[in-house]
Amino acid sequence: MLTFGLIVAGLVGLVVGGELLVRGAVSAARAFGISPLVIGLTLVGFGTSTPELVTSLQAALAGSPGIAFGNVVGSNIGNVLLILGIAAFVAPIVVNPAALKRDGAVMILATLLCLGAVLLGEVGRAAGVFLVAALVFYLTATLVVERRRRGSPSGALYEAESEAVPGPDHTMAVSLVLAASGLAITILGARLLVTGAVSAAGAVGLSEAVIGLTVVAIGTSMPELVTAIIAVRKGQGDVALGNVIGSNIFNILGILGLTAIVQPMSVPPEIIRLDIWMMAGTAVLLVLFARTHWQIGRAEGAGLLGLFGAYLAWLLF
Repeated sequence: MLTFGLIVAGLVGLVVGGELLVRGAVSAARAFGISPLVIGLTLVGFGTSTPELVTSLQAALAGSPGIAFGNVVGSNIGNVLLILGIAAFVAPIVVNPAALKRDGAVMILATLLCLGAVLLGEVGRAAGVFLVAALVFYLTATLVVERRRRGSPSGALYEAESEAVPGPDHTMAVSLVLAASGLAITILGARLLVTGAVSAAGAVGLSEAVIGLTVVAIGTSMPELVTAIIAVRKGQGDVALGNVIGSNIFNILGILGLTAIVQPMSVPPEIIRLDIWMMAGTAVLLVLFARTHWQIGRAEGAGLLGLFGAYLAWLLF
């Protein structure tokens, strides 16, 4: 019961903390006069990925690389199969071709970099620095291009992502308090979740990697799910798709990169055998579905959810 309570408290802390952090950071950026383009490209992506980052860092520092790797890999799988599946099942998603061609290509490239690093069996500080540098280059290049091409469809998509963040704008002081409180709650939630996950792995006889791929990965992906559902209900399915692609890029280049810089990690064998290939396959599947008539329909959403259910069953049973 204590283990279950730690996991539940940790997940609640991650969801609540991540939500407060995103709302506070976006509200502060708006009060400071930062453009919606910059907010959508950086703060929304970083903010919704903060639970994954804090959890992976704490797991790696605690000597649990299975949870750290499983969190990143499982989150990317869940983003496509679960979150995008739910969003497309609720309402068909119209795809922005220009945004997909660029950001989808970056997602595939980031996935290949992650695949290469994992197959080497260890992700060290040099690899982490390379991944983070690739993220900085991607963000910088995107900002430069979009500012030169004002009014482009992909730029409008980033701006729409910033507007999809719920809640009213606040003063700078209130916004900073919200962001700081959210970060503190997220850190506490991640610590509780990692502690509970390690205990659960021993109690139920599952590896830490499996716990990371399931309970931890799904829990830390809740901010992305909330953002996707809000976007779809507003009729902005392309924002939900952009959030999934952006989150997958951040997870690999930012979260895995920063975690490896802080604490180099050996890759668990089960991640190499199956899960990294599953992550690569879902990335390709996303691009294929999106390019089919430039729309992801309800049938495809149901297919993604069915595949996610089959993957979970394979892991657990």
